[in-house]
This record gives sequence, structure tokens and C-alpha cells, in this order.
Amino acid sequence: MADTEKAVVLDNQAIRRALTRVAHEIIEKNKGIEDCVIVGIKTRGIYLAKRIASRIEQIEGKKIAIGELDITLYRDDLTTKTADQEPIVKGSDIPVDITNKKVILVDDVLFTGRTVRAALDALIDIGRPAQIQLAVLIDRGHREFPIRADYVGKNIPTSNSEKIVVELEEIDQTDQVTIHKK
Repeated sequence: MADTEKAVVLDNQAIRRALTRVAHEIIEKNKGIEDCVIVGIKTRGIYLAKRIASRIEQIEGKKIAIGELDITLYRDDLTTKTADQEPIVKGSDIPVDITNKKVILVDDVLFTGRTVRAALDALIDIGRPAQIQLAVLIDRGHREFPIRADYVGKNIPTSNSEKIVVELEEIDQTDQVTIHKK
């Protein structure tokens, strides 16, 4: 059964405004960007992280270190995959040592918390950050783990029969967030 689009909840302007606000909140909470690193969770979290980093650079006049995190091997659902669905590992790329840094982890949608839990494990294997903060474009609720975002672009309460779809220009040739009925 195909998903049917229900509603556009964020268009390109709303996404831009949400990310700009998140960038300001990151700067404010950390009293600047000293010792901060932004790390995007593959795939869409990377593009959101780059956009936030770009806005921070515009605001602060300094670059912030940015990295990419592949959590494929840290997922707790790997054992539920069938043998013909081998995980595709794209690899992480974090160009700075995250030890004793404030890491701002970025993802598109916070749902059950399982992706973030996997990302935390992956980060700890890379180094020992002083602090890990979480920034998400969408928080849709329905947590299965006690995980909360520090920075949220938009809270969108959903039912379990709905699905949030984030489309970004870099991958999907459009910027929008939609809710679909399952």
C-alpha cells in the first residue's frame, strides 16, 4: 500500500528559518563556538549539519569544524535484516579529534531515539567528547529511549500511522517536510 501525502508542514523558507534559529541557539547555549564540532548523521543529517555550520559561520565570522557519522554498524536492527540485505557502510569522516570537545550531533527526524542511541555509541568509539548535544529538524515524539533534543527546528506530534518525510535540495532537488499517512 502506497503512502499518500497528507500535508506539507515545512517548506523551503520554513526549513531555512528553523535552521537559522537552531544556529543561533547553538551559539547562545555554548557562548560562542569555541571547542564545538558539528557532526551530521548520514545521510540527511550531514546536509543539515552543513547548513547549520554555514549559518554559524555567517553569524560568528568563524568556521566551525564539521564531520559526518555513519551509524550503520551501530544500529540495533541489523540482526533483523535478512541475509540478502547486507548493510552498506559509507564510513564516518570527522576531521578533528572530538576528545574534550562539545559535539553537536545533527539529524533530520527524532522519532524513537534508536538512531541517536546508535550515533552516541559511534561517537564514543571515536573519542571522548566533553559533551554531546542533539539538534534535529523535526521532533515527532514516540520515544523508545530516554533521548531529548537540545535544539529542535519544529515539533510535529504524529500518530504511529503517519510518516514524516524530509526532502532536501542536495538529495531530493527540493526542500520540504511532509506528513504521509501509512
